[in-house]
Amino acid sequence: MGLEDAKTQVDRAFTGEGRGLAFENAFGGATSFLRRRYSKDVAGADLAILGVPFDQAVTHRPGSRFGPRAIREASTLQPYDPPYGWPFDPLSEMTVVDSGDLAFDYAKTSEFPGTLTARVREILAQGAGTVTLGGDHFITLPILRAYAERFGPLAVVQFDAHSDLWADDDMDRIDHGTFLYKAVKLGLIDPDRSVQIGIRTVTEDRLGVPMIDARAVHEEGPDAVAEQVRRIVGDAPTYVTFDIDALDPAFAPGTGTPVWGGLQSWQAAAILRGLAGLRVVGGDVVEVSPPYDNTGATAIAGAHVATEIMCLYGWHRLGK
Repeated sequence: MGLEDAKTQVDRAFTGEGRGLAFENAFGGATSFLRRRYSKDVAGADLAILGVPFDQAVTHRPGSRFGPRAIREASTLQPYDPPYGWPFDPLSEMTVVDSGDLAFDYAKTSEFPGTLTARVREILAQGAGTVTLGGDHFITLPILRAYAERFGPLAVVQFDAHSDLWADDDMDRIDHGTFLYKAVKLGLIDPDRSVQIGIRTVTEDRLGVPMIDARAVHEEGPDAVAEQVRRIVGDAPTYVTFDIDALDPAFAPGTGTPVWGGLQSWQAAAILRGLAGLRVVGGDVVEVSPPYDNTGATAIAGAHVATEIMCLYGWHRLGK
């Protein structure tokens, strides 16, 4: 198999076997994530990719509902080779399917959280994990509900510019900036085993969640940060959520809430790679807002983040 197979390979999103690298032309074909086979039925799969094009409200710039589409398109540059630097090929050793996007009634916003929880619950019941492409950061809360039902309180590793710990005791409010506050209050996560990376905004009450802010990343370096995260999380079932605004706007301008002084892409990549061995059971990348980045750099970053989470999940799933 090699690049010469592009003359016969096309639309592997429909024709693929579920495993293996893909060599169809990057500029053509159906744009599933990493050219994985589309299937709503994930029985027998190790991992399901789920798009959630939900964009209720963000602090400044809307548009992250287009994130899943842009991330899938950007990912077509990646499936020719195993992810660089990992000592295994998750595309060949795991069955990864793209389960498409979540269906929901955009005019009945109040029904959205339950709809998302039910879909993730369904996927988990079939034995697969999820890597979700968002969507604004609210989507992580309904996902955590389903995961906590299965695993109990989770450790959350959150890459972000914002803590999302602002007080909001109305559990029915749908707000992209309070998902972690509610996850703590609802007992979905274990704050002592969770950690936030890249924060650079003020939060008065952290509810016991440890923080490694952006300056600490710059000064201490990715290896030290990854080791600190590993000590905090331990062997807890772990969910990784990556808000793309964790990256500095120079590396990811296409987001709703850009904040200067953020992580460089190589720092984020190194930290993620350093988390190998954690009991990662799922994750997401959120708030890619392509209308504000005509270069596509933000979507490319999102595609790579999703791939790294896939690798972290696979490393644990396959017992590496």
